[in-house]
Amino acid sequence: MAALIEIERLTKRFGAFTAVDDVSFTVGRGEVVGFLGPNGAGKSTTMKMLAGFVTPTAGTARICGKDVVDHPVAAKRSLGYLPEGAPTYPEMTVSAFLAFCARIRGYRGIELGERVEDAVQLTQLEGVRLQPIETLSKGFKRRVGLAQSLLHDPPVLVLDEPTDGLDPNQKHEVRQLIRRMAPEKAILISTHILEEVEAVCTRAIVIAHGRVLADATPKALEQPGKTLDQVFRELTTAPREAA
Repeated sequence: MAALIEIERLTKRFGAFTAVDDVSFTVGRGEVVGFLGPNGAGKSTTMKMLAGFVTPTAGTARICGKDVVDHPVAAKRSLGYLPEGAPTYPEMTVSAFLAFCARIRGYRGIELGERVEDAVQLTQLEGVRLQPIETLSKGFKRRVGLAQSLLHDPPVLVLDEPTDGLDPNQKHEVRQLIRRMAPEKAILISTHILEEVEAVCTRAIVIAHGRVLADATPKALEQPGKTLDQVFRELTTAPREAA
C-alpha cells in the first residue's frame, strides 16, 4: 500500500509553546484515518502544515512524494483540503464560488462546468447553488467547503471537522460519501466525534498536547471492559510528561 501522506517528526513551535511535538505517521491509498484529540491537541496545526499553510519548525511532510515546503505547488495539486471554518467569499453564490475555485485550479470551458457540477452533485448542493453563501446555514457552508476540496478529484483529502455543523442526515450523507471515495484516496479526518471514527475510519491516531499517543484501528484501541470513549478520555486527559 503506497503512502500518499508522509509525516516525519513534524514539529511546530509558537515562541515557547510547542503546538505539535515530533509527530510522525503515514496514510496509504484506501485508508481513512481519524485524527482524534481534544481542542488544542494540535490536530488543526498538523493539518495546516500538511496543507502548506503553516511552515513547520522542524520535520517534513509529503503529499504523493512531494515535500510541502520544497515543492508546495506540486504537493497542493494532489491535495483536497477542507480547513477549519471553511473560509469562502460570502457574497458569491455557491456556483460562482465553485467556478472561481475551479479556475484557480486551471480548469476552463466545458471541463470547468463539469467539475463544478460533479462537486455540487457529490455534496448535494443543487437546491442552494444560486444562493449567496452568506445566506446559507452553517451546515450548507460546510458542504460548500467540502465541495471545493473535491473539485479536482485529488488523491489525498485532508478534512478538518468535515461534519461540523451538519444535522444528523447531512452527517450520514457526508460519511457515506467518504466511504465511497475511500478505496481510491488517502483520507485524513480531524474529529473529536468517536462515532465518526467508528463509522468511517480504518485507523485512528490519538493526539494530545501535540504528541501522538496511539495509532491503531478503532477496534484495537478498545480495551477489555472499556468503550472507545473511555479509552480516548484516559489517553487525552493524562497530564503531559516533561520533555
